[in-house]
Amino acid sequence: MLQPLHPPATADTASEGHRHAYNTAFQELELGWHWDAETFARLQPYGRAGVRSYLEGQQAHLLRAYTADFLVDLIEATKARCHERIAAAVQARVGQNPQPRLAA
Repeated sequence: MLQPLHPPATADTASEGHRHAYNTAFQELELGWHWDAETFARLQPYGRAGVRSYLEGQQAHLLRAYTADFLVDLIEATKARCHERIAAAVQARVGQNPQPRLAA
């Protein structure tokens, strides 16, 4: 049974960034997966165990060629790289268009 690492994510900007990073990683790895907001919200509280659960439950055919640990490590490493790239792009965009400050 999966045990949550933290409370379920709301559809906030940070969690959407992570979901987008996973989907970008899936595309880069040519897995053909796409997590909608509902799937991500269900799996996200479990961290790596959520990825493993999805893999074992929805993509078990891949386990004939690769170990679950290998695939989870590969997905998480690719997702982390994608997330860094996305976060840097967002930060660059925010830096170019700073939010107006309210007068005190």
